Amino acid sequence: MVKKLLLAVIGGLSVATLLIGLTVAGGWYGLRWYAQQPVALAADAEFVISRGDHLGRVVERLAAANVVRYPKLFALFARLEGAAADLHAGEYLISPGTTNSQLLTKFITGDIRDYSITLVEGLTLKELLVALNQHPKLVQPMTLAELRTAIKPDIEGVPETENLEGLFFADTYRFPAGTAVSDVLDRAHEQLKSVLNQEWAGRADGLPYQSPYQALIMASIIEKETGVPSERPDIAGVFVRRLEKKMRLQTDPTVIYGLGERYAGKLNRSMLRELTPYNTYRISGLPPTPIASVGRDAINAALNPASGQSLYFVARGDGTHHFSNTLSEHNQAVRKYQITERREDYRSTVN
Repeated sequence: MVKKLLLAVIGGLSVATLLIGLTVAGGWYGLRWYAQQPVALAADAEFVISRGDHLGRVVERLAAANVVRYPKLFALFARLEGAAADLHAGEYLISPGTTNSQLLTKFITGDIRDYSITLVEGLTLKELLVALNQHPKLVQPMTLAELRTAIKPDIEGVPETENLEGLFFADTYRFPAGTAVSDVLDRAHEQLKSVLNQEWAGRADGLPYQSPYQALIMASIIEKETGVPSERPDIAGVFVRRLEKKMRLQTDPTVIYGLGERYAGKLNRSMLRELTPYNTYRISGLPPTPIASVGRDAINAALNPASGQSLYFVARGDGTHHFSNTLSEHNQAVRKYQITERREDYRSTVN
């Protein structure tokens, strides 16, 4: 009798234990199944985790935005994964097909959405600031005066000047939402220093530059003179030979830069005669600062000019230039491309 009772008790405990085990196992596999289910989205959606947001708050907003089904299961899954305190603040892009597990991994690794802005070659610093200040995902816009205080250039040859023109590398920069304008400009300045130093180290021999900064000034003029990549070394060759022969550069972009807001789209004789620090029809040598932002190609061209004898060039009207060795040949080319055979669709840049 006692033996039968003992076996019954043992048997009952075994069944109970088995039932509990099966329940736990079923719950675990059910949670694993849930983790591999896609989020409840039909289109891409943005989701922001703010600084200080705890798991409960994040899950509430995921449910309110119809991102996840069964939010309590998502919260349980996150806790079992040990991720409750590891969610990174930031803006996330969630796509249809993303699983609950992949979504949690995004939050844990901080796979936040990034944005980009392209600082275009040939733009002035004022134009770059407008583009940066107007970007919807950048914060803390800056004025030129604030920038002069924030950035302390340490490029070899930079004079004591408040003009920071040309000291920010033209390139595409990626950043998360909420990045300060100054952070992008810091990166652009550091990138310029890095590229300029690399190119300066590989420069051709015998160039008429006393410092990397002077090469940067030349690169900015080249950048403004042509939009045809293959012409940059030829443009550089003309200007380098003119410097070597003590000839004035006589380049319109520097005159335009010196006029500032007074330039309305067309140069006249009085503008070309006006003495400014940037009027290379009136001054000898390089202007005091760059006149625009530059990319690597323009810097490389300034430091590796094409060989040859040309001392002049004139726009053909299709965005390219005709190069001449003598003033007589140049005058003939000017007459041809600017007067007698001037194109009806004349343009100074390549479309």
